[in-house]
Amino acid sequence: MKDEFRYGTDRLTIGLAMALTQGKLRGTLSSKTRHKVDRSAAFVEDIVAQGDVVYGINTGFGPLCDTIISPEETANLQHNLLKSHAVGVGNPIPASIAKTMMIIKVQALAQGYSGIQLRTLERIMWMTAQDIIPVVPAQGSVGASGDLAPLAHLFLPLIGLGEVYYKGNIVPAEKALAAEVMPPLQLGPKEGLALINGTQFIAAHAVHALYRMHNALDAADVIGAMSLEGLMGSYKPFDARLHEIRPFPGNQLVAHRLWELLSKSEIANSHPDCGRVQDPYSLRCMPQVHGASRTAWRHLKELTEIEINAVTDNPIVLGPHDTISGGNFHGQPLAIALDYATVGAAELGNISDRRSYLIIEGRYGLPKLLIQDAGLNSGFMIPQYTTAALVSENKTLCFPASADSIPTSLGQEDHVSMGSISGRKLNQVIDNLEYILAIELLYAAQALDFRRPLKSSEVLEACHTLVRTEVPFADKDRIFAYDIKKLQQLLSSGRFVHEANQAAETYDYHLNKTVYEPFGIS
Repeated sequence: MKDEFRYGTDRLTIGLAMALTQGKLRGTLSSKTRHKVDRSAAFVEDIVAQGDVVYGINTGFGPLCDTIISPEETANLQHNLLKSHAVGVGNPIPASIAKTMMIIKVQALAQGYSGIQLRTLERIMWMTAQDIIPVVPAQGSVGASGDLAPLAHLFLPLIGLGEVYYKGNIVPAEKALAAEVMPPLQLGPKEGLALINGTQFIAAHAVHALYRMHNALDAADVIGAMSLEGLMGSYKPFDARLHEIRPFPGNQLVAHRLWELLSKSEIANSHPDCGRVQDPYSLRCMPQVHGASRTAWRHLKELTEIEINAVTDNPIVLGPHDTISGGNFHGQPLAIALDYATVGAAELGNISDRRSYLIIEGRYGLPKLLIQDAGLNSGFMIPQYTTAALVSENKTLCFPASADSIPTSLGQEDHVSMGSISGRKLNQVIDNLEYILAIELLYAAQALDFRRPLKSSEVLEACHTLVRTEVPFADKDRIFAYDIKKLQQLLSSGRFVHEANQAAETYDYHLNKTVYEPFGIS
């Protein structure tokens, strides 16, 4: 990956957005982009000077769009806009998501259709580079006319208001700017509107969800393969010939991965004539279920990468006295896809819980509750209660926020997307999914130990070894919550999937080198 990203020129992807957020990539502006931004700001200044009536430049907002603002008050209008619209409530979103919001907003503004001043754009870039990240409440956006409330909080610090994360603490923005000898900005005409109009709250939640869900999808395949091994299941349902006659790309990718993980296993090849005709669906149908979730992920990825390279504020400044007041700020294109992906993520957890239940039933040669001395010990009975609770919670989170709309702005904004809720819910489902998968991983590793001296494939053995560096085999009861948390961290950090990929490369398994590479996140 290159070490520089040119805002407004280069195409932003999920991987690049996360690299910028993580500080692995530096954002810059080309001279061509600077010229476009300056030209757009000049168009706005000319509109003010000529007295043309253009929404948001010299008029009020929303239902006040017919109220004309004098040239002398256009700057005050923009400051008042940020202050009046900063009405978010609830806990702050993670600073990393707020930072991604800033990055996506810079990409939109740098395209030269928003009338933003170059110095304002550079100040946002400076704040992201210095990790001075605004505190943004999670609730308050209805996902149309832009994510108004969260974006207002995001950009209050430009004018010295609001709060920021600064050197490990939450401090008033004015204090952080003073410490850095950076005076607050005076916004020009339209700038406040350009800053708070847009879908960056929705899009940033989508970016982080896609990044996390991609990791969960890969982990689910590996953990599912480990569970199948512990249950002495068959890898025959993953034969490519079966999936060629129902060729959904997601299904084919999962089947390919499972075949690679299992076909070279001692365990899998030790029972060809065991008499079991078919495995339960949660084992046999992993390609179909995991694959459907991958399809939902890919759909959201395609739409999100359009959105994070789009201009979503209003009005759009196309040229001298050429503006369009439209609806590019409406979040519906992402809202529906986010709700779809939420179902996809929830289903990964649903089928994982079923595999966990199978493992503790005491079937296929495994001890009941995965422990030899059951009775005195409850063994692994209760962690599955947790997966059941989390799966049920995820089902309630699957109600599509995008199916709702409540009129706002005295009816001027009479249909809204609620996409901000869709984005937050998807990340909540992934939070729960990581714990569900962690519990299945806890069970699968324990089950594999009961299959010794037989071994699985090199990749699955490497993953089992990694688990055992964090969590030991259990021969009696202990506080399993500690184990669950360790494995959740192992999964959420990406270490587990990284170990699987490293082992696959070492032993020449081809988990990700298929014709279905578009599932990648670069």
